[in-house]
Order: sequence, then C-alpha cells, then structure tokens
Amino acid sequence: MTGLDRRTFLGAVGAAGLTTVLGSHLANASEQTCGPKGTGAIYVSSYTSSGHGLDVAHRDATTGALVVDRTIPGISNASWFDISADRKTLYVTNEDENGQISALSLADPAKPKLLNKKSAKGQHPTHLSVHSSQKYVLAANYSSGSVVVLPILAGGKLGDVVDLAQHKGAERAAHAHQVVNDPTGKWVLSVDLGADSVYVYKLDVATGKLKLIQQLKLPSGAGPRHLAFHPNGKYAYILGELRAEVTVAAWNPATGKLAAGQVVAAVPAGTPGAQYPGEITTSKDGRFVYASVRGSDTIASFGVGEDGKSLKLLNNTPVGGVYPRHLTLDPTERWFYVSSDKSGTLSWLPRDPATGLPGAVAGKLALPQVNSVFFA
Repeated sequence: MTGLDRRTFLGAVGAAGLTTVLGSHLANASEQTCGPKGTGAIYVSSYTSSGHGLDVAHRDATTGALVVDRTIPGISNASWFDISADRKTLYVTNEDENGQISALSLADPAKPKLLNKKSAKGQHPTHLSVHSSQKYVLAANYSSGSVVVLPILAGGKLGDVVDLAQHKGAERAAHAHQVVNDPTGKWVLSVDLGADSVYVYKLDVATGKLKLIQQLKLPSGAGPRHLAFHPNGKYAYILGELRAEVTVAAWNPATGKLAAGQVVAAVPAGTPGAQYPGEITTSKDGRFVYASVRGSDTIASFGVGEDGKSLKLLNNTPVGGVYPRHLTLDPTERWFYVSSDKSGTLSWLPRDPATGLPGAVAGKLALPQVNSVFFA
C-alpha cells in the first residue's frame, strides 16, 4: 500500500468497519514552525519511494510562489520534519513499513546531506520532534501505536532507540499520531488517534526513559490527530480526525495535566459528506487557530476568546486542492501553505493580518502525494 492507502485503511477500520473504509479516505501529517534564527531554506516532504521524497525549495517573497530547486536522494516516504536548536541538523521521518528516522546535515541548508538513519522500532513513523534538551529525537509510530526515544550523538547523528512507550486502544488499535514538547519544555505529549487519548510523559534526560504522567481520554471515536498550544501556554487545542472538531484543553505546566473543556466543530452544521481534519496551528499573537479539513477541502479559521479558553468558527476557505493533509504559516504569517496529497498540489493563500482570514488561492505547485512544508 502507499502511505495514503495504508492510512486510509488503518485509520478507518476501527471507526466504521470495512464497508466505510472502502468509501472513506483518512490521511495524516502536521504543523511545523520556523525558529527565530532560520536558515532561510524551505523543505517539502512527499509520500513516495522514488522522486520527490524530500525537496528543497525557495519562494518569491512578493507573490508567495514556491519553486522546487532540487530533490535530496535517499529519503523515501518523508512525512515530518524538525530541526535542532542550532539549525545544523534536520530530522525526517521515513514513513515505511520498517520505519526509520533520518538525520541530515545542514552545513549547506540548500543541499542537506544524509548523516545516518536509525530504526524507529515500529511501523510508519508519522511524526517526530527534537526534545527541548536537544539530547533526543522523539518519534510517533502510527501503525505500531508507540512513541520512541532516539539519542542525538555528536555531530547530529542518531543513536539506537533507548526507550519505547506502547499505547493501547480500548476499542481500536492504538495509532500514535504526534509527539511534542509542551511550551515549557518540561513535558512530552503524544496524541493517539486509535486510543482516543492524549498521553503526557516526563522524559528523564539522563537515561532517555519516558514516565507516563497522564492519559487524557477523549470520547470514543473522537480520533484525535494533532494538538497545538496557545502562545500563552495555558491551553492546548486538540484536533479530531474522525470527528471534525477541536477540543480546548486547559494545560497545567506545573503538574503536566490536561483538562478537556469546550468542543467546537471545524465545519458549519449541515456540511455535506465526511470530514477528516488534518493539521492545526495557531497564530503567533494567539488570536487565531487554523485547521485543514479534508472532505470540504478547506482551512477552518477560528477566533480565540477568553485568553485562549474558547474558540469560535469564523469561516472555511477552499484550499484549491483535494484532501489538505497539512497546512502551515510562513514565518511572516503573511501566507498559508497547504499540502493536498490526493490532488498532488501545494497551494498558497494570502493571510489578512487584520482579520486573520485566508484569502483566495494565489497559486499552486504540482507535487505527487505532497505531505508538508517546513520553513527551516
């Protein structure tokens, strides 16, 4: 199976059975941001074993248009990126049956060079993040429902997995979809679609071992995919994939505990057809939250109220592609970049800084099974 077909099958089986699977399309990926001292490089991932697994691109600052400059060989089924704090090393998931994590040197950001690859000890690693200590890379194995810890060695290379936390679903098989630090860097959170849960861990920086602090269980069938924190660090927005909704959860950084609150739909009531949200992100000023929605193929824009405690759906803007797996804002927050893998299109839309809303699609780039865009 391709990455899309594999996730279409696995993500939907527990939710609706085989009959629904054959008529449904689930997918996966996520959101990254550019650090304060970015390299200026732009990386694009795609689900393919040949050709455009990892592309390097540049853009026109005025029009927002992206242009692919080169493809980096040896990186298959790339799905997610993160970068070391010193901007010297790029880490990439290789979302294969025998999953691996790749480390690439950014000595020349325009020409990343493969340092090494290590097994993720699981199937289809779909997400990763560099731990705040800069000593480990954390990865989420989608098909295996596990989170793993890989040490970062001298020069940015990866060592073998030193810990594996196995999730367990109550009604469906676990499918770990994301693993991130909280804003303080003290805690590790993993979102699991199959277990309908968000797991909170504490990482022992000396040993690389994970200790479970909390399993926040959401309603059966919610299928949480990813979360994004409000810039004030007080709230996390948990995006459902199997139900098109966002759960606002209060976050206590002192105890490492989440408390679920408001649930808001990602599409207007009565929207026809099945809807499967893909990615979620927040604006830097904390006034807006955005999610890609597959089915209506839109960006859902939410206004933020009560210092992050509440959301209100403002509108849904067409993205100009089919099944928007991922969206991100560029570092200036003037542009949205949306990856629609079923149509193989990467589109860009302007953002109104006053209203926070996306404008009409300004342009598109054809890339087969495009997954995500990362501003390094």
